[in-house]
Amino acid sequence: MPKVAQSPSDLLSKDQILALSGLEFMQGILNGSLPAPPIATTMGYRLHHVAKGTITFRGSPEFNFTNPMGTVHGGWYGTLLDSAMACAVMTKVPRGSIYTTLEYKVNMLRTIPLGMSIDCTGTVSHAGRSTGVANGEIRGTKDGKLYATGSTTCIIMKVK
Repeated sequence: MPKVAQSPSDLLSKDQILALSGLEFMQGILNGSLPAPPIATTMGYRLHHVAKGTITFRGSPEFNFTNPMGTVHGGWYGTLLDSAMACAVMTKVPRGSIYTTLEYKVNMLRTIPLGMSIDCTGTVSHAGRSTGVANGEIRGTKDGKLYATGSTTCIIMKVK
């Protein structure tokens, strides 16, 4: 099980981050040699699969992620899709560069039942010198149904 950063001192320095490619960074989180971000624990998901151009997070929404109507809040879908799509772009970021999300869009197709296990997969469709584009989807791990889709554009920046 990957370790989770508990304080800012658990996070890597700028130089440590820049010494790794994005793929190496994500593989380090998956194998537990690098700390996972606290947001994953907060939101109830974990890194499940890493490959060049694709990332899968696995999780399940719990009661504390519901809106006033008792259904899963749209922010949970959005956070999970943003994480998967942006981290997929990260797997294409070379050493010495960083990235961040410029914009993302989410389409919620159906309500995810509380406690149901889902996979959220991000897949890169373009990664160039300055931009990365990815798509994402949330599917039930048991029923295979599509619960939400998303798309993102990220900026990739060489650090001097």
